[in-house]
Amino acid sequence: MNSFSTREQLAVEYAELMAINHHAIDDAFFERLHTEFTDPEILELGMMIGQFIGVGRLLMALDLEPKTCEL
Repeated sequence: MNSFSTREQLAVEYAELMAINHHAIDDAFFERLHTEFTDPEILELGMMIGQFIGVGRLLMALDLEPKTCEL
């Protein structure tokens, strides 16, 4: 069962698309984002998503990712 709000689910979808298939982020998706977020919120969320993706890729490129997961 999903305990995320509609707003949270949409933010996760935005992050997944940015990381995996950014070409799928079209006008229709932005219309969906606008049902829950303002323009400044969409921009800030996109910037944060981009920063986390970028840092993750840098850590991988520098071989600084943990080799095991403690969880």
